[in-house]
Amino acid sequence: MFTGKTLLITGGTGTFGNAVLRRFLPTEISEIRIFSRDEKKQDDMRKAYSDDKLRFYIGDVRNQSSLYGAMRGVDFVFNAAALKQVPSCEFFPLEALLTNSLGTENVLTAATSAGVKRVIVLSTDKAVYPINAMGISKAMMEKLAVAKSRVAAPDTIICVTRYGNVMASRGSVIPLFLKQIQEGRPLSITDPNMTRFMMTIEDAINLVLYAFEHGNPGDIFVQKSPACTIGVLAEAIKQLLNTNTSIQIIGTRHGEKLYETLLTREEMAVAHDLGGYYRVPTDNRNLNYGKYFTEGEERVSELQDFNSHNATRLDIEGMMTLLKKLECVQQALRGEKVEA
Repeated sequence: MFTGKTLLITGGTGTFGNAVLRRFLPTEISEIRIFSRDEKKQDDMRKAYSDDKLRFYIGDVRNQSSLYGAMRGVDFVFNAAALKQVPSCEFFPLEALLTNSLGTENVLTAATSAGVKRVIVLSTDKAVYPINAMGISKAMMEKLAVAKSRVAAPDTIICVTRYGNVMASRGSVIPLFLKQIQEGRPLSITDPNMTRFMMTIEDAINLVLYAFEHGNPGDIFVQKSPACTIGVLAEAIKQLLNTNTSIQIIGTRHGEKLYETLLTREEMAVAHDLGGYYRVPTDNRNLNYGKYFTEGEERVSELQDFNSHNATRLDIEGMMTLLKKLECVQQALRGEKVEA
């Protein structure tokens, strides 16, 4: 479906954008546009990929006018622009709101005005039962996307993908652990019993592509990702690198949860099980929500949400197998320096 088409990635200089380029540049896609406010990273990408299919646009999703030129002639949009660090969003919540919520609204408005065919908005497990500013801003982003999907269809199809932590992404804990080991420092762990979903960047791209292919207006897609405790993750990294590095418990940071949730009980009541994924349809397709509360039917109170405490749990061996897929881990195993 991407042959001869033009794709725009907002926040395209990040981990997700680079992974999309590695996946798509060898294909028959016509053009990929990278939209971001970081000219240094754009210049680095321009030199690293040196591909005529690539176009770069300086702009900010907070500034709607900067999006219109970038959207002209675009077929598909991946909206990956976001403030993602929980502590920084917690200390600067308005900034999270401006980028994650209002910035997404700007992207959707520009996309519908330009006649973009499909838009995928990238969300996070932190948007479910949100207790921190990052999650609240992403939860509002989802509401904005679903609301816009009702009026934009059928000309523009808007869907949401919601996923857990992308392993080895910018600012994540795995590169930090590797760097700490290389520098001879103890591994800093917030809470060894804390659980997180584990997802590779390839899994994240596959989820977005699945949503592109199968999504209806307002759908939210979730992958059935496995999970593990932070303690198991740390031990798996130590065994992979054959080190007896000590562990330092530093306590939970601002706004952090003990576990993350990908689907609420209420969403599980209406979710479609698609094998490796769940699809949560929006409420504009004549679903009989009342049946979930009538006599003889399954009740929401009897359902479980889908969270990292009750998801498939990886042990040390399983986590080591997953870690070996990561380039930063391969770098560490080769003795190369890893940047956190």
